[in-house]
Order: sequence, then structure tokens, then C-alpha cells
Amino acid sequence: MPPEPDRSPWAVFLIFLRLGLTSFGGPVAHLGYFRHEFVARRRWLSERSYADLVALCQFLPGPASSQVGMALGLSRAGYGGALAAWAGFTLPSAALLILFALGLGSQGQLLPAGALHGLKVVAVAVVAQALWGMGRSLCPDVPRITFMAAAACAALLLPGVWVQVGIIGVAALAGMALLRPAPAAPEQAMPTAITRRAGSAWLALFFALLIGLPLLAAAVPSQPLALLDAFYRAGALVFGGGHVVLPLLQAEVVPPGWVGHDSFLAGYGAAQAVPGPLFTFAAFLGAAMTTAPSGWAGGLLCLAAIFLPSFLLVAGALPFWERLRQHAPAQAALAGVNAAVVGLLLAALYDPVWTAAIHTPKDFALALIALVALMAWKLPPWGVVLATGVAGWLLG
Repeated sequence: MPPEPDRSPWAVFLIFLRLGLTSFGGPVAHLGYFRHEFVARRRWLSERSYADLVALCQFLPGPASSQVGMALGLSRAGYGGALAAWAGFTLPSAALLILFALGLGSQGQLLPAGALHGLKVVAVAVVAQALWGMGRSLCPDVPRITFMAAAACAALLLPGVWVQVGIIGVAALAGMALLRPAPAAPEQAMPTAITRRAGSAWLALFFALLIGLPLLAAAVPSQPLALLDAFYRAGALVFGGGHVVLPLLQAEVVPPGWVGHDSFLAGYGAAQAVPGPLFTFAAFLGAAMTTAPSGWAGGLLCLAAIFLPSFLLVAGALPFWERLRQHAPAQAALAGVNAAVVGLLLAALYDPVWTAAIHTPKDFALALIALVALMAWKLPPWGVVLATGVAGWLLG
């Protein structure tokens, strides 16, 4: 039998490049695009194997859709396939956001002030929509609603990156102690070519960087090293995907003055208008840095740093997933963490998203219309973002 034509890294790159250019709508939509492409159309894996892979990536911190893409590339064409899948899916939106950041820096502002404010206003609607959807599925009962509220209060009263990490840890322990989720039905095992020894090595490297980079950045004054540390930690410690990384990144880059507050929110709004994963917002931040490295070098450095933990975790966890997913305490811990994630998103909706964007009745009305357009009219997010930017310009 001749070899299949889509088993080379180049073929994987071209497939994911098309997806990276057309996959609007956020991580849930991305998983739908992937299912259509790789289960229904190309038959790379079965429905049950795909569901198993999605479950693994939702369990891990980081962007679930990007991790699913890496795992698909890894299973199809080895480590080169994983890199090709990530590059094809990620680089289109990353390049657009870097260009947007360069326009802000070189021209003072790429868009009129009213349009930039419109991008900040639409971020309110986008985060509110994500909060509503996640809350309905991840907080279905009184204990998890309580976890969510407690996490939001703690994040608002005690801001800081490590407080948020502590919230996630406490939620995991509370989930194991208090929650009893229904056991999952047995599923078809997902085959993988990665050995447990190789998986252990990737996981060891993940934790070595997580512990070692902050120590190295503290000992060696270097802005590139500080950026590598900050964005690696953001990618390694966030549960819940792109929207939840917002408060982690805001706490890392705005207080030290690396990126201005208005630029941060304008870039976050622009990130809604591009296809692909929301984690490419890191490319905008790296390009918009007020100190070197910035521009293309800073954007690519921050982009690689925030996605590196995802690769290490996928390659490391895949060989052990079948045993872990049947472990009841792990499922209970995950239920607690997911509820806390909704709380962190609720806190982020208030500060910095709401406080920086909603100042007048016009702002509130514009945000409300954008939210209705997303949730009731089911318009594509990129169209809502563009329309809100134009409305902000006209009202401004």
C-alpha cells in the first residue's frame, strides 16, 4: 500500500494553515472545525479517539484547541508534525497581531481613538459570552457555584499571578474533598507512539522550566529572559483557555510598564477579530513591548514561550492519560478547578475589561448590542468585533 500523502510535516502544515486562516469563533468552534476535518473528512482517527484526545487537552492547562492540534500532528507525522500543526494554525493570527502592534507603535495609533475604544468595549461582550457558556457547563450545582464565587472574590480582593495559581490549587483540593462527579464511561484507548519514558522526560522538562526560569530570571538581569519566564508561566498555569489567560498576562506586563493598559485592551479586542487561537495575543504583547526585544523579535519570543508548555504537557501526558482519566480523585479535582476558572473569568470581566471600557451609557449600550449579536443573533465574533470598532469610531 503506498504511503498516505498527508503523513509528512509539510502536508500537516498546509492542512493546519488552511484551518488557521479560516477558524474563527474561539476554542469550542476550533474543536468543531477539527472534528469535521480529521474525523469526518480525513478519518485520521475515530470519533471516540477524538473525544478521548479532547478530554485530555481539557484536563491540561493551556489552550485546548491548540493542544488538540499539536497532538493530531504528533500522531500523524511525529514531532515535526506537532511543530507543523502548531505553526500552521497559529502563525496567521500571530502575524496579523504583530502587524497591528507595529502600527500602534509606529503611528501612535493604527486606528482612530473611537475605533480603539470600540475594540475595548467589544472585549466586554466577548468575555461575558465566554463566562456565560463556561458557567452553564462547569458550574451546574451549588458546590461548584460556590467555588466560582469564592474564586472571583479572592481574585478581586487579592490580585496577583500567584494568588490565581493558589486559587486553582485550593480548588483542586476542595474538589477532591467535596465533589463526587459521575464516573465517565469507558472509552476507546487512544494509540500513541510516545513511550512512557519519553513522556516522563517531557514532563520533567516542563517542571524544570517552570521552577528554573523564575530563579534564573531573578539571578540574571535580562529582558528576554524575563519575557520567557513570564509568558512560559502564563502558558503553564492557566486552566480554561484563552480568555482566562487575560488576567495572568495583564498582571505580568502592565504593572511593570512593559505594555500600556490601553494598548493591552486594544490588542485583546483586536485578537477577537483574527482566526486561530486566542493565545496568539502573546505575539501582540511581545511586539508592543516598550523595551527591547519588541517588534517581530519580541512577538515571536513571547509566542513561542506561551505555547511551549502546551507541547511539553501534551507529549508528556499522552502516554499516561488512559490510566489517569479513570482515576476518580483526578476527575473530582478537575471539576473543582473548572469551577474556579469560571470565577477567575468573572473577576477578569470586571477588572480590567469592564473598568477600562465602560465609562458612559453609550459604552454600555454598545457592549449590550455586541453581546446580543454574539449570543442571540449568533453572528460570527470577527464580524461583531469589526462592526463594534466601526460603531466606536462613529460614536467617538
